[in-house]
Amino acid sequence: MLATILNIAQIIVSIFLVIVILLQAPEGGLSPALGGGGGEMYRSRRNVEKFLVIVTIILSIILAILSIALLHLA
Repeated sequence: MLATILNIAQIIVSIFLVIVILLQAPEGGLSPALGGGGGEMYRSRRNVEKFLVIVTIILSIILAILSIALLHLA
């Protein structure tokens, strides 16, 4: 039961991690869909990029913890 919950959590975190990484791509990915053009203010764009980096780090740590927990259960 616990392994199933951890597997589902790992899949969800992985999907969110892929989405956040795609949002960070400057020329490709999902960045142009969310207003990644050159006419925006530098300061607000910089804050969004910083937020995405922090979210990426947090999701990576959560994914690693979930992977280790699943390995420990196996």
